[in-house]
Amino acid sequence: MSDSIVPDSEHRGLVARLPQVPRDLAQLARFDRPIGWWLLFWPCAWGVWLAGAGGQWALLAWLLLGSVAMRGAGCVYNDIVDADLDRKVARTAVRPVASGRISKRLAWAWLLALCAVGLVVLLQLRWQAQLVALASLAMVAAYPYMKRITWWPQAWLGLVFSWGAPVGWIALRGDNLDALAALYAGCVLWVIGYDTIYALQDREDDALVGIRSSALRLGARVKPGVALFYAGAVALWALAFWLLRADWVALLALIPAAAHLAWQVATLDPADPANPLDRFRANRWTGALVAAACFVVGNA
Repeated sequence: MSDSIVPDSEHRGLVARLPQVPRDLAQLARFDRPIGWWLLFWPCAWGVWLAGAGGQWALLAWLLLGSVAMRGAGCVYNDIVDADLDRKVARTAVRPVASGRISKRLAWAWLLALCAVGLVVLLQLRWQAQLVALASLAMVAAYPYMKRITWWPQAWLGLVFSWGAPVGWIALRGDNLDALAALYAGCVLWVIGYDTIYALQDREDDALVGIRSSALRLGARVKPGVALFYAGAVALWALAFWLLRADWVALLALIPAAAHLAWQVATLDPADPANPLDRFRANRWTGALVAAACFVVGNA
């Protein structure tokens, strides 16, 4: 098992060709699972494009780099904190720190290296956006403990993974904060929805070891619960568009994203181990569809 790829990893060939230690470090930062940094990056793009300053490709490139680095840093920190719990869950027991292949000392050094990349990205932003970005650090640090004290750690993750929206917006402008607040709130509900789907993979193990999740809390009502979160997300995104541009035509830009979310709920099968992971990963396309809508509404 020490040489195996994490069961829900992607790009197995690329990771598998690395030597053992670099491979473990790559897995520790989830470089083999790009869905995580896409989900962290898309809200950044939403904030940038809805702000209405054009493509801003250089800014987006920096934010993408920051998303990769800081998502990796967050995963390393999470695995350090959760090593004992991860050993008790089948899907996570072979992770590098939980399995003992990577020491906690090396993991901390890797965490600092990734944070150094994040610092370089931070310095590219104007000072107002820097302050907004730094404000998320306390929430990031607290996240691994939420599954121990609340049935809704997905809500806390929503607060963290949506933070790119205000960073992207404030990097360009400081007005229309009501529209930004609606965009952010919608993103939080979206994250709760897709991470509830993700948590379906671990329901049995989580129940045995005492890890709490929205998937366990919702029980047999997972599908209507996810549908409610997704519907709330779309409604809040529509409100953000309306507050920025009071035009019913602008709301039509959200139809593709809404349809994609409806497809996820309609085809979700909690009893099929592969189905929730596929539906979770499909949210990279939801993020892209909302980004396109934000670009159209913000820059038309």
